[in-house]
Amino acid sequence: MAQFFPREKIFSENVRDEFKYEIAEELGLTPKIQDGYWGALSAADCGRVGGKIGGNMVKAMVRRAEALLAQDQANKLT
Repeated sequence: MAQFFPREKIFSENVRDEFKYEIAEELGLTPKIQDGYWGALSAADCGRVGGKIGGNMVKAMVRRAEALLAQDQANKLT
């Protein structure tokens, strides 16, 4: 099978899933997600999550990166 993105991913699958859940929470969709099962969501709701990934995913990544940098900085001071 062809591999279109041979480089290692910047974020692991777990981190990408965290971002996806964070966006779903921002959209008020988490009550419909049960134990990681997204099948109760309509196609429109899933599209809302996927459609928001461009802007919201980047915002979530920036928030996470800022938190990690702040944590790293705090660790260096102690």
